[in-house]
Amino acid sequence: MDFASIRVITGDAPRLVAFYEEVTAVTATWYSPDFAELVLPSCTLAVASDRTLALHGDGVARPAANESVIVEFRVADTDAEHERLAALGRTVVQEPTTMPWGNRSLLLRDPDGNLVNLFTPVTEAARRRLER
Repeated sequence: MDFASIRVITGDAPRLVAFYEEVTAVTATWYSPDFAELVLPSCTLAVASDRTLALHGDGVARPAANESVIVEFRVADTDAEHERLAALGRTVVQEPTTMPWGNRSLLLRDPDGNLVNLFTPVTEAARRRLER
């Protein structure tokens, strides 16, 4: 089995896609007005309008209701990303912090309130753990 993607459901797909394009510096591919994907080297981030939920059945998901999942991106330099995003006016939840497991982490929220972590492994153990 291969992990293929994570899909975020939103009430405003263009706004959310624009945010993730800004954060990742990757241009999304739109497959319909309600569905886009940002293809990154390790995974795909899909963004879908809440209108797509009708295809799956009533009540399967609610946009902007996440309180437990963090979307994470490994970056080359967490502090440089912090400076870049601050210059773009992005507000962070947690300033760059080195975690006990060896990642330097920057936490922010996307426009729907989902947590987004930009991290860099900074210890040898963290780098080894994340080798693929």
